[in-house]
Amino acid sequence: MKVSIKKISELSGFSPATVSNALNNKRGVNQATAKEIINIARQHGYFTEHKIKNIKLVTYRDSGEVFSDSPFFSVLMESVENESRKSGYETSIFNLYRRSPDYEERVNELLNDTASAILLVGTELNEIDAQRFQKASVPLILLDCWFENLSFNAVLMNNADSVYQAVNYLIDNGHKEIGYLRSNVRIRNFECRENGYRHALSNKNIPINNDYIINVPPSITGTYEYMNKILQTSPPMPTAFFADNDMVALGAMQALQQNAYSIPDDISIIGFDDITFSEIFNPGLTTIKVYKKELGQLAVRKLIELIKNPSEVFIRSQLCNKLIIRNSVASLHNS
Repeated sequence: MKVSIKKISELSGFSPATVSNALNNKRGVNQATAKEIINIARQHGYFTEHKIKNIKLVTYRDSGEVFSDSPFFSVLMESVENESRKSGYETSIFNLYRRSPDYEERVNELLNDTASAILLVGTELNEIDAQRFQKASVPLILLDCWFENLSFNAVLMNNADSVYQAVNYLIDNGHKEIGYLRSNVRIRNFECRENGYRHALSNKNIPINNDYIINVPPSITGTYEYMNKILQTSPPMPTAFFADNDMVALGAMQALQQNAYSIPDDISIIGFDDITFSEIFNPGLTTIKVYKKELGQLAVRKLIELIKNPSEVFIRSQLCNKLIIRNSVASLHNS
């Protein structure tokens, strides 16, 4: 039997009115008091699956450059909404902008809402800001992000191992001068991908040439403009590049082709995400396929499990990706 507001009032020492306001996320209760009441209510089973019927899909943006420009996220968010609806939960979008003046107020509003479970898309989230979300009073799943030093239930893709496989594919095709088209906006996913790139080369005793690591904006237009500019200076180029995502890869391919480089005959390229443009571009982009729909579906299912069966054990679920081979990589063995 669910504990009553009267009982929570007795346990906390606050009036029933204050308890009711805190549990229903109403104004007039300071944050410390609300947190104490919510913790007591949670410990005594006040929040049940019958209480939570809404899933808040929270989009966290810092610069917004990675999140806003990629079609990856529209597919991910659509799959979350569809899976939630299929499971009988309503979905509401809650946007957080780290650089907005009302950011702190919005976070407090989110964390004190006891009527909604949280699915936090943390692609641009940093470790310091992530600590705040550990204090959520309702079930929370961190999506597309992970921090080794923080305890979260999380659903994410495999970044480092996927890139390790992709770079080894280049090596197996005879490439030893392998560059890195590195996003100049660093997020956790990109850091893991860089680790995979470096690990693959190190494991084959192939030295990393820093001249072949090019920092570019994480968008098609931004990368195209930057690459087009530096290619005017005829810099030394590798035989192949790994790019942090498909947007970067496609922008670079456009610039290279405009400057008389043939892909893949002169330079091979591998991307990451497998967005729609990757297949229809000429040549088709070899890339790492992320199962975006399945990623969103799994996150919703894990969140519903938490709603129905709260647990103090934190679980990280990681989806494997797949290397999709198209026409942007040449074999140097045939040269």
